[in-house]
Amino acid sequence: MRTVTRLAGFAVGLAAIFGATYGVGRLTDRAPVAEGRHDGDAVHATEDHAEPADRIPGGLLVSDRGYTIDPVDAPADQFAFRINGPDGQPVTRYDVAHDKRMHLIVVRRDLSGFRHVHPDLAPDGTWRVGTPLTGPGQWRAFADFAPTRGEPLTLGVDVTVPGELTERPLPAPATSTTVDGYTVTLTGSPQPGRTAPLTFTVSRDGRPVTDLEPYLGAYGHLVALRRGDLAYLHVHPDGTPGDGRTRPGPAVSFLAEVPSAGSYRLYLDFQHGGTVHTAEFTVVAGSPPADTPPTGNNPSGPAPSGGADHGTPGHGHN
Repeated sequence: MRTVTRLAGFAVGLAAIFGATYGVGRLTDRAPVAEGRHDGDAVHATEDHAEPADRIPGGLLVSDRGYTIDPVDAPADQFAFRINGPDGQPVTRYDVAHDKRMHLIVVRRDLSGFRHVHPDLAPDGTWRVGTPLTGPGQWRAFADFAPTRGEPLTLGVDVTVPGELTERPLPAPATSTTVDGYTVTLTGSPQPGRTAPLTFTVSRDGRPVTDLEPYLGAYGHLVALRRGDLAYLHVHPDGTPGDGRTRPGPAVSFLAEVPSAGSYRLYLDFQHGGTVHTAEFTVVAGSPPADTPPTGNNPSGPAPSGGADHGTPGHGHN
């Protein structure tokens, strides 16, 4: 059943604690609140997932290898943050990865409201974007980037938007879904701890879509988030547009490895007709949890409406 929660104010610090110690000690993940809202407290529960210290999935840490994501004050209609480097100063030089220097992904902790946006960098190292936080709730913001002369990183931080929240249950596992009039079918299933092929096939009005358009240098982008702690995996497909062998649909294939057994939410971005669409799937890696419904086709849901901004909670790209 849906539950209604009143969220208000400043979220307490979130400590990310794992089954093994790592790095130079425990890292604390704080949850800032959007400007102009009242103070209070909010907490959330996560499932236990233990990974070896050298294989902690992306997005679970607010600080890693000397780099820290630091949200900064911004007007209510903006989201802003900095990446501070090992010297404690804001990073101002980034490598381009898939056509952008920064990929910002946000999602509510109930795995609804997914957004993938691309902020603008100011000379002082501040990244700014029109707020992707489309409604009340506790959100996880993932900064996916590569500092110049550094390794690619994904850092995550919680952000609370106060207000009356209707939590959404995780949709049942499915091999087919619809979005904006497109039907997307998934073949394959993730396997914990090893690489597995995942292929998404796009059709419209019963016909295969064979003219997908490049989006950020590829015919599709896949983000996977683990239920509970929102461990993050960003995967790009096999092949590159224009390489002479990769076809623009209807199939887009990935090789993905999830870190553990459990339920995951998959978000596939693809572009057609000049618009980016996001197809969502729930999948189970390994043995299904006791409360997970059986897998089956689910063409009717979740089915966001059309356009780049699909409502609240919804999807969007810029």
